[in-house]
Amino acid sequence: MDIRSLTLFQHLATSLHFGKTAAAFHVSPSTLSRSIQRLEDQLGSQLLIRDNRSVVLTIEGKKLLSYADQQISQFESLKQSLNQSQKELSGSLKLYCSVTASYSYLPPLLEKFRQAHPNIDINLDTGDAADGIDQIKNQKVDLAIAARPDELSSRIHFQTIATVPLAIAAPTINCAVKKALQAETIDWANLPIILPEHGVARKRFEQWFRQKTSVRPNVYAQVSGQEALVSMVALGCGIGIAPNVVVENSPVKDRIELLPGTLIAPFDLGLCCFKKKLNDPLIAEFMSMASRP
Repeated sequence: MDIRSLTLFQHLATSLHFGKTAAAFHVSPSTLSRSIQRLEDQLGSQLLIRDNRSVVLTIEGKKLLSYADQQISQFESLKQSLNQSQKELSGSLKLYCSVTASYSYLPPLLEKFRQAHPNIDINLDTGDAADGIDQIKNQKVDLAIAARPDELSSRIHFQTIATVPLAIAAPTINCAVKKALQAETIDWANLPIILPEHGVARKRFEQWFRQKTSVRPNVYAQVSGQEALVSMVALGCGIGIAPNVVVENSPVKDRIELLPGTLIAPFDLGLCCFKKKLNDPLIAEFMSMASRP
Protein backbone atom coordinates (compact mmCIF):
# COMPACT_ATOMS: atom_id res chain seq x y z
CA MET A 1 0.00 0.00 0.00
CA ASP A 2 1.74 3.16 -1.23
CA ILE A 3 0.90 6.87 -1.39
CA ARG A 4 0.08 6.66 -5.10
CA SER A 5 -2.51 3.94 -4.53
CA LEU A 6 -4.00 5.81 -1.57
CA THR A 7 -4.18 9.02 -3.62
CA LEU A 8 -6.00 7.25 -6.44
CA PHE A 9 -8.42 5.70 -3.95
CA GLN A 10 -8.98 9.05 -2.19
CA HIS A 11 -9.90 10.75 -5.47
CA LEU A 12 -12.16 7.90 -6.55
CA ALA A 13 -13.89 7.88 -3.16
CA THR A 14 -14.72 11.56 -3.75
CA SER A 15 -15.58 11.47 -7.46
CA LEU A 16 -17.32 8.06 -7.31
CA HIS A 17 -16.50 7.77 -11.01
CA PHE A 18 -13.74 5.57 -12.47
CA GLY A 19 -13.54 7.58 -15.70
CA LYS A 20 -13.12 10.95 -13.94
CA THR A 21 -10.43 9.67 -11.58
CA ALA A 22 -8.57 7.87 -14.38
CA ALA A 23 -8.58 11.06 -16.47
CA ALA A 24 -7.43 13.20 -13.53
CA PHE A 25 -4.39 10.97 -13.00
CA HIS A 26 -3.74 10.21 -16.67
CA VAL A 27 -4.18 6.46 -16.30
CA SER A 28 -6.54 4.06 -18.01
CA PRO A 29 -9.70 2.90 -16.20
CA SER A 30 -8.32 -0.66 -16.24
CA THR A 31 -5.09 0.53 -14.52
CA LEU A 32 -7.17 2.32 -11.89
CA SER A 33 -9.33 -0.77 -11.41
CA ARG A 34 -6.24 -2.95 -10.86
CA SER A 35 -4.89 -0.48 -8.30
CA ILE A 36 -8.14 -0.64 -6.33
CA GLN A 37 -8.18 -4.43 -6.62
CA ARG A 38 -4.65 -4.60 -5.13
CA LEU A 39 -5.81 -2.50 -2.16
CA GLU A 40 -8.76 -4.82 -1.63
CA ASP A 41 -6.47 -7.86 -1.82
CA GLN A 42 -4.01 -6.35 0.66
CA LEU A 43 -6.76 -5.47 3.13
CA GLY A 44 -8.89 -8.55 2.52
CA SER A 45 -12.01 -6.38 2.26
CA GLN A 46 -14.28 -5.03 -0.43
CA LEU A 47 -13.85 -1.26 -0.58
CA LEU A 48 -16.32 -0.36 -3.31
CA ILE A 49 -19.63 -1.56 -4.67
CA ARG A 50 -19.51 -0.78 -8.37
CA ASP A 51 -21.51 -1.37 -11.49
CA ASN A 52 -21.60 0.21 -14.93
CA ARG A 53 -23.19 3.40 -13.64
CA SER A 54 -22.20 4.03 -10.03
CA VAL A 55 -19.58 3.58 -7.33
CA VAL A 56 -20.49 3.37 -3.65
CA LEU A 57 -18.09 3.10 -0.71
CA THR A 58 -18.54 0.17 1.64
CA ILE A 59 -18.11 0.60 5.40
CA GLU A 60 -14.55 -0.71 4.97
CA GLY A 61 -14.02 1.77 2.14
CA LYS A 62 -15.05 4.66 4.36
CA LYS A 63 -12.56 3.52 7.01
CA LEU A 64 -9.79 3.38 4.41
CA LEU A 65 -10.73 6.86 3.16
CA SER A 66 -10.26 8.27 6.65
CA TYR A 67 -6.88 6.53 6.88
CA ALA A 68 -5.89 7.74 3.40
CA ASP A 69 -6.76 11.36 4.25
CA GLN A 70 -4.45 11.22 7.29
CA GLN A 71 -1.58 9.49 5.52
CA ILE A 72 -1.65 11.77 2.47
CA SER A 73 -1.81 14.88 4.63
CA GLN A 74 1.16 13.72 6.71
CA PHE A 75 3.11 12.84 3.57
CA GLU A 76 2.47 16.28 2.03
CA SER A 77 3.53 17.97 5.27
CA LEU A 78 6.73 15.91 5.29
CA LYS A 79 7.51 16.85 1.69
CA GLN A 80 6.95 20.53 2.41
CA SER A 81 9.12 20.49 5.53
CA LEU A 82 11.92 18.80 3.59
CA ASN A 83 11.61 21.27 0.73
CA GLN A 84 11.56 24.23 3.10
CA SER A 85 14.83 23.11 4.67
CA GLN A 86 16.45 23.12 1.22
CA LYS A 87 15.23 26.39 -0.24
CA GLU A 88 13.82 29.74 0.77
CA LEU A 89 10.09 30.27 0.62
CA SER A 90 8.87 32.59 -2.13
CA GLY A 91 5.56 33.65 -3.61
CA SER A 92 2.77 35.92 -2.41
CA LEU A 93 0.11 36.05 0.29
CA LYS A 94 -3.15 37.98 0.23
CA LEU A 95 -4.19 39.28 3.66
CA TYR A 96 -7.32 41.06 4.89
CA CYS A 97 -7.95 42.97 8.12
CA SER A 98 -9.57 46.08 9.51
CA VAL A 99 -7.80 49.45 9.44
CA THR A 100 -7.30 49.30 13.21
CA ALA A 101 -5.92 45.75 13.05
CA SER A 102 -3.50 46.85 10.33
CA TYR A 103 -1.62 49.03 12.84
CA SER A 104 -2.57 47.38 16.16
CA TYR A 105 -2.11 43.64 15.52
CA LEU A 106 -0.62 43.08 12.07
CA PRO A 107 2.75 44.91 12.32
CA PRO A 108 4.47 42.52 14.78
CA LEU A 109 3.23 39.54 12.76
CA LEU A 110 4.43 40.99 9.48
CA GLU A 111 7.74 42.18 10.87
CA LYS A 112 8.78 38.70 11.99
CA PHE A 113 7.53 37.08 8.81
CA ARG A 114 9.19 39.57 6.47
CA GLN A 115 12.52 39.27 8.26
CA ALA A 116 12.43 35.48 7.96
CA HIS A 117 11.04 35.36 4.41
CA PRO A 118 11.97 38.48 2.40
CA ASN A 119 11.08 36.82 -0.92
CA ILE A 120 7.35 36.61 -0.13
CA ASP A 121 5.17 39.47 -1.36
CA ILE A 122 2.36 40.61 0.94
CA ASN A 123 -0.85 42.03 -0.55
CA LEU A 124 -3.08 43.68 2.06
CA ASP A 125 -6.75 44.68 1.79
CA THR A 126 -8.54 46.49 4.62
CA GLY A 127 -12.20 46.68 5.52
CA ASP A 128 -14.72 45.69 8.18
CA ALA A 129 -13.37 43.01 10.55
CA ALA A 130 -16.82 41.39 10.47
CA ASP A 131 -16.24 40.61 6.77
CA GLY A 132 -12.94 38.79 7.30
CA ILE A 133 -14.26 35.24 7.25
CA ASP A 134 -16.45 35.98 4.23
CA GLN A 135 -13.32 37.18 2.43
CA ILE A 136 -11.83 33.73 3.09
CA LYS A 137 -14.99 31.85 2.07
CA ASN A 138 -15.21 33.83 -1.17
CA GLN A 139 -11.54 33.00 -1.82
CA LYS A 140 -10.60 36.66 -2.19
CA VAL A 141 -7.69 36.33 0.27
CA ASP A 142 -5.46 33.63 1.75
CA LEU A 143 -5.52 34.86 5.35
CA ALA A 144 -7.66 37.26 7.34
CA ILE A 145 -7.59 38.83 10.76
CA ALA A 146 -11.21 38.57 11.81
CA ALA A 147 -13.61 38.48 14.71
CA ARG A 148 -14.59 34.93 15.61
CA PRO A 149 -18.32 34.47 14.98
CA ASP A 150 -20.50 32.64 17.47
CA GLU A 151 -20.89 29.88 14.87
CA LEU A 152 -17.72 29.09 12.96
CA SER A 153 -17.78 27.01 9.77
CA SER A 154 -16.07 23.64 10.09
CA ARG A 155 -14.10 24.52 6.93
CA ILE A 156 -12.39 27.48 8.61
CA HIS A 157 -9.27 27.30 10.77
CA PHE A 158 -9.23 30.06 13.42
CA GLN A 159 -6.14 30.90 15.47
CA THR A 160 -6.79 33.42 18.26
CA ILE A 161 -4.31 36.29 18.55
CA ALA A 162 -6.17 38.56 21.00
CA THR A 163 -9.28 38.89 23.14
CA VAL A 164 -10.89 42.25 22.39
CA PRO A 165 -13.06 44.09 24.95
CA LEU A 166 -16.20 45.89 23.75
CA ALA A 167 -17.83 48.99 25.19
CA ILE A 168 -20.64 51.45 24.51
CA ALA A 169 -19.19 54.66 23.09
CA ALA A 170 -20.90 58.01 23.60
CA PRO A 171 -20.07 61.56 22.48
CA THR A 172 -18.52 64.07 24.90
CA ILE A 173 -19.46 67.15 22.85
CA ASN A 174 -22.45 69.21 23.90
CA CYS A 175 -25.26 67.59 21.90
CA ALA A 176 -28.72 66.08 22.23
CA VAL A 177 -27.30 62.60 22.74
CA LYS A 178 -25.14 63.71 25.67
CA LYS A 179 -28.10 65.49 27.28
CA ALA A 180 -30.28 62.41 26.85
CA LEU A 181 -27.66 60.27 28.62
CA GLN A 182 -27.45 62.77 31.49
CA ALA A 183 -31.19 62.65 32.14
CA GLU A 184 -32.37 61.12 35.40
CA THR A 185 -34.19 58.46 33.40
CA ILE A 186 -32.74 57.63 29.98
CA ASP A 187 -35.32 57.46 27.20
CA TRP A 188 -33.89 54.38 25.48
CA ALA A 189 -36.73 54.25 22.94
CA ASN A 190 -35.68 57.58 21.40
CA LEU A 191 -31.91 57.50 21.96
CA PRO A 192 -30.25 57.29 18.53
CA ILE A 193 -28.16 54.16 18.03
CA ILE A 194 -25.37 53.54 15.52
CA LEU A 195 -24.81 49.87 14.79
CA PRO A 196 -22.41 47.76 12.75
CA GLU A 197 -24.14 46.30 9.69
CA HIS A 198 -23.52 42.77 10.97
CA GLY A 199 -21.08 40.65 12.94
CA VAL A 200 -20.22 39.79 16.52
CA ALA A 201 -20.27 43.38 17.84
CA ARG A 202 -23.81 43.92 16.61
CA LYS A 203 -25.01 40.71 18.26
CA ARG A 204 -23.31 41.74 21.51
CA PHE A 205 -25.08 45.13 21.40
CA GLU A 206 -28.46 43.55 20.75
CA GLN A 207 -27.97 41.22 23.73
CA TRP A 208 -26.90 44.14 25.97
CA PHE A 209 -29.80 46.34 24.84
CA ARG A 210 -32.38 43.60 25.51
CA GLN A 211 -31.05 43.31 29.05
CA LYS A 212 -31.27 47.09 29.44
CA THR A 213 -34.80 47.68 28.20
CA SER A 214 -37.76 46.02 26.50
CA VAL A 215 -38.12 48.70 23.81
CA ARG A 216 -36.71 48.38 20.31
CA PRO A 217 -33.53 50.35 19.61
CA ASN A 218 -33.87 53.57 17.64
CA VAL A 219 -31.32 52.77 14.93
CA TYR A 220 -30.00 56.02 13.46
CA ALA A 221 -27.45 54.40 11.14
CA GLN A 222 -25.89 51.06 10.23
CA VAL A 223 -22.21 51.35 9.41
CA SER A 224 -19.63 49.11 7.74
CA GLY A 225 -16.39 49.38 9.73
CA GLN A 226 -15.89 50.19 13.40
CA GLU A 227 -13.69 53.20 12.61
CA ALA A 228 -16.56 54.92 10.78
CA LEU A 229 -18.96 54.06 13.61
CA VAL A 230 -16.67 55.69 16.18
CA SER A 231 -16.43 58.83 14.02
CA MET A 232 -20.22 59.12 13.86
CA VAL A 233 -20.46 58.79 17.64
CA ALA A 234 -17.84 61.55 18.03
CA LEU A 235 -20.00 63.80 15.83
CA GLY A 236 -22.91 63.36 18.26
CA CYS A 237 -25.04 61.21 15.94
CA GLY A 238 -25.75 58.62 18.63
CA ILE A 239 -24.21 55.95 20.82
CA GLY A 240 -22.69 52.76 19.48
CA ILE A 241 -20.78 49.63 20.38
CA ALA A 242 -17.09 49.51 19.51
CA PRO A 243 -13.95 47.57 20.42
CA ASN A 244 -11.90 49.47 23.00
CA VAL A 245 -8.84 49.26 20.75
CA VAL A 246 -10.68 51.12 17.96
CA VAL A 247 -11.65 53.94 20.31
CA GLU A 248 -8.18 54.15 21.84
CA ASN A 249 -6.54 54.48 18.42
CA SER A 250 -9.14 56.77 16.88
CA PRO A 251 -8.10 60.34 15.93
CA VAL A 252 -11.37 61.50 17.54
CA LYS A 253 -10.90 59.62 20.83
CA ASP A 254 -10.92 62.91 22.80
CA ARG A 255 -14.53 63.42 21.75
CA ILE A 256 -15.68 60.03 22.98
CA GLU A 257 -16.29 58.43 26.34
CA LEU A 258 -17.09 54.83 27.22
CA LEU A 259 -20.25 54.39 29.25
CA PRO A 260 -19.44 52.91 32.68
CA GLY A 261 -20.99 49.71 33.95
CA THR A 262 -21.65 48.21 30.51
CA LEU A 263 -20.80 44.54 30.95
CA ILE A 264 -20.41 43.23 27.41
CA ALA A 265 -18.66 39.97 26.55
CA PRO A 266 -15.42 40.44 24.57
CA PHE A 267 -14.76 38.66 21.30
CA ASP A 268 -11.80 36.68 20.01
CA LEU A 269 -9.75 38.18 17.21
CA GLY A 270 -7.70 35.78 15.17
CA LEU A 271 -5.97 34.68 12.01
CA CYS A 272 -8.16 32.51 9.83
CA CYS A 273 -7.92 30.54 6.62
CA PHE A 274 -9.43 27.49 4.98
CA LYS A 275 -8.38 24.33 6.82
CA LYS A 276 -7.53 22.73 3.49
CA LYS A 277 -4.92 25.48 2.93
CA LEU A 278 -2.97 24.70 6.08
CA ASN A 279 -0.76 22.45 3.96
CA ASP A 280 0.27 25.42 1.84
CA PRO A 281 3.86 26.16 2.98
CA LEU A 282 3.39 29.97 2.98
CA ILE A 283 0.18 29.87 4.98
CA ALA A 284 1.50 27.21 7.34
CA GLU A 285 4.63 29.27 8.01
CA PHE A 286 2.66 32.48 8.63
CA MET A 287 0.35 30.67 11.05
CA SER A 288 3.29 29.03 12.79
CA MET A 289 5.17 32.30 13.26
CA ALA A 290 2.01 34.03 14.51
CA SER A 291 1.68 31.44 17.29
CA ARG A 292 5.20 32.06 18.57
CA PRO A 293 5.75 34.61 21.35
